[in-house]
Amino acid sequence: MCTGDSSRFRGLASEMAKGALAGAVGVWVMDQVGWGLYLREDPGALRREQDARVGGKDVAHVAAGKLAGALGTTLSPAQPHPAGVAVHYALGILPGALYGALRGRTSRLAAGRGLLYGLGLFVVNDEIVAPLLGLASGPASYPWQAHAGS
Repeated sequence: MCTGDSSRFRGLASEMAKGALAGAVGVWVMDQVGWGLYLREDPGALRREQDARVGGKDVAHVAAGKLAGALGTTLSPAQPHPAGVAVHYALGILPGALYGALRGRTSRLAAGRGLLYGLGLFVVNDEIVAPLLGLASGPASYPWQAHAGS
């Protein structure tokens, strides 16, 4: 690898690391806000949200449980479990690293300083992919409060 390639690689790695860190911080902040909203949620909406959850678990724990099942094991306890927490954070860290890698190369991606990327990520992950993979019920199954707190 020549010096220019090495410098470019370090720059890319640095941008990915910053994106990953931002993703982890974003997940943590989202959790704090989400729990605050969750604890103040209307009891009827809260019940509807809990009823809509696959197996009564959050999406990350459903995914971790399915992965564990594919590997021939189960998670105990099912929730909370470190594997579910790891999946939860990975859902912020990996897209954050991808954003870090691509934002300087794709001007549209950087629009809104990542806000549009994050909104798109929410829509794709929470509203489309998770239900298609059986990790969550369809969007109409959840009260609006659940979507607002995601």
